[in-house]
Amino acid sequence: MSTQALGAPGEVSSPGEQAAAARVRALQELIARTEAVSDGAGATTASTTAAEPASASAFAAALQAASASASGSGSASGSYDALIEQAAARNGVDPGVLHGLIQQESGFDPSAQSSAGAMGLTQLMPGTASSLGVANPLDPAESIEGGARYLAQMLSKFGGNTEDALAAYNAGPGAVQQYGGVPPYSETQSYVQKVLGYAESWRREHPSAAGGIA
Repeated sequence: MSTQALGAPGEVSSPGEQAAAARVRALQELIARTEAVSDGAGATTASTTAAEPASASAFAAALQAASASASGSGSASGSYDALIEQAAARNGVDPGVLHGLIQQESGFDPSAQSSAGAMGLTQLMPGTASSLGVANPLDPAESIEGGARYLAQMLSKFGGNTEDALAAYNAGPGAVQQYGGVPPYSETQSYVQKVLGYAESWRREHPSAAGGIA
């Protein structure tokens, strides 16, 4: 959990993923009910309500769409690729690292909020967001820009060292200065490695976009 940005752990399902999973379960139950009242010819009986789709195939199509939304962060993160690349370019940071940071902080849930008050894709605390010129941390474009700007500040503060900058994003720059590098906190050490791992995966999938500060 970041003291400056206070991120939500990447491995915890986001509210969006939980909602999608609930839709999948509901659709599966509807499919089962529809099949139970279908006759041998495949036509549904009068007990099928008008509010329900006319056939199990319609349910299946809806189920497939809901399953896609619940399958992970891939599709969700893809919708933010352009914003990430633009913010990274404006602030001189590696788009892969920015992508990995967002993956770890919020799982690409723009409405994510921590118990400590961090908000949005890059999990900025209100005070930090304000200092970065972010008026609405829940707005994806503002959050990505603010997160990129803060990451750039940490990179500048720690001589372009990505690991130290990420540690500062998570534990605060004071902790990094105190220990002369990534502090010996298991959470922060895990955070840095996860972000770098996500960044490397993103670079492999986006070779033409990868670049910036390594």
